[in-house]
Amino acid sequence: MAENEFKSGLFAQFARIGKALSSPVRLELLDLLNRGEQSVEALAGETGISVANASQHLQQLKAARLVDTRKEGHRVYYSFSSPAVLALLRALQQVGEERLLEVQELVEIYINNRDTLEPVPLEKLRERVSKGEVILLDVRPEEEYRAGHLPEAHSIPVEQLDERIHELPAGKEVIAYCRGPYCLLSVSAVEQLREKGFNAVRLEEGFPEWKAQNLPYETARAPFT
Repeated sequence: MAENEFKSGLFAQFARIGKALSSPVRLELLDLLNRGEQSVEALAGETGISVANASQHLQQLKAARLVDTRKEGHRVYYSFSSPAVLALLRALQQVGEERLLEVQELVEIYINNRDTLEPVPLEKLRERVSKGEVILLDVRPEEEYRAGHLPEAHSIPVEQLDERIHELPAGKEVIAYCRGPYCLLSVSAVEQLREKGFNAVRLEEGFPEWKAQNLPYETARAPFT
């Protein structure tokens, strides 16, 4: 009886997390928090829902201890409560991509069909950058880059790439990265770079995964000279 009570209570608590993850909106909010701490207003704007609706969803994530809050004036800011939350989110996405045909079809349409070359995995990136073989390009918005980016990475947000592509040194392979495996910014950047004759590939993952592995990162870097 003691063992049954223990397991019943234990799995009831685990179910709280499962319930919090049962909403597409809440999963998207967690994915947005990959970028770092954000206000309710910013998260609402990104998801296209009202601030009140976003706040309700975030409160459910907080009740399951998946996010933490910080108040500054009248604004409330949310962030992951633990690096394990990102690992949980990634595990869910990986299982979905492996087991759900619908996920596979979406990835095929929006990523694989646009990028036929194999992306570079994180474990191979550091060696190639340290040898000076490649240019590492962060194509996220500048404020995200300044908040944290991979060592040796240079910043050209994807919406500025066409007008600033001349800043990239010729003759080196370019590896573009953004927010994670389902971020389309790097896919778009690689398309633009290849159209201009660059040898370009994207990083398989992004800054959140790099940071989650406790790898060193920078908070500022000079532009190309």
